[in-house]
Amino acid sequence: MNQLQDDTDQKLLNRWQRDFPLVSRPFAVIGQAVGLPEARVLARLNRLKESGAISRIGATIRPNTIAASTLAAIAAPEDRIEEIAHIIGQEKGVNHSYLREHETNLWFVATAPDTTALQDSLARIKARTGLPVHSFPLLRAFNIDLGFNLDGPKSNVLDQGVLQELTLDDADRQIMQALARGLRLIARPFAALASTLGMVEQRVLDRIKRLSDAGYLTRVGIILRHRALGWRSNAMVVWQVPVDQVGAAGKRLAGLPGVTLCYQRQTVPDVWPYTLYCMIHARSRNDAMDVLAKAAALPELAGIRHEVLFSTHCFKQTGALIAHAKEAAQ
Repeated sequence: MNQLQDDTDQKLLNRWQRDFPLVSRPFAVIGQAVGLPEARVLARLNRLKESGAISRIGATIRPNTIAASTLAAIAAPEDRIEEIAHIIGQEKGVNHSYLREHETNLWFVATAPDTTALQDSLARIKARTGLPVHSFPLLRAFNIDLGFNLDGPKSNVLDQGVLQELTLDDADRQIMQALARGLRLIARPFAALASTLGMVEQRVLDRIKRLSDAGYLTRVGIILRHRALGWRSNAMVVWQVPVDQVGAAGKRLAGLPGVTLCYQRQTVPDVWPYTLYCMIHARSRNDAMDVLAKAAALPELAGIRHEVLFSTHCFKQTGALIAHAKEAAQ
């Protein structure tokens, strides 16, 4: 079912997935761009959120900068999938959890304020399920900007990483946690956030801009729920690229239209030999396979062993866990 009522909905979601106005009244600025009063922009965005088209308006956080994260997986027996998915989802730091078509079938992203907390989270999942939990930490990002061109495949831009090293403090951590959860859909969301954190609005805006400009925030804007918008075919493709060839292959793969994420991850000896990962989001399985065929034909990937893992169910999708409970914005 298409959640968009008209071209204005489409413009709102296409234009403001990144470069969200970092001003006191951002929805008034957006309204000027699309020809709507501020109140009607807010009404539309609230409707789109309630319908499931929007996850939140906030930010995506660069992995392993201010917090820790990893992609992990479990090979769950068929008769225990729901049980194990529930155990995984109970961990507050698990922000994405999917069932995929593979023997290793439950995949999730675990996040935590630090490495110790992350390892403790994985250990709890292992103890409660009684099954091995395989962790595949990120080694290098080629494209981690999961934005969607609702008109078709977008032209990808290679990830540039952190552009400026910053000394981050608890205020930065709290702001990033709040952005991972999402801003309130009100006229002055940054003022409301500032009040919650015991700060002034301009200080919050200045810090968000600083974090964004430096690359700690990969984007600030509308975070979509792609399935609700018709992008129902989600495939993770893993490639067994020799380590010394991953750089060249990753750059080419990340630039391919239809590839929405691309990164190098650590292997697990004798369990998982794949070094290069990409995500393909498409409207149909056939469309996804067309993108995969183009990827496999790239000179850097020709003849490379790979597997495609289509998602069949999403158990959880939320923002990352950045701060310990006592530090998190309430």
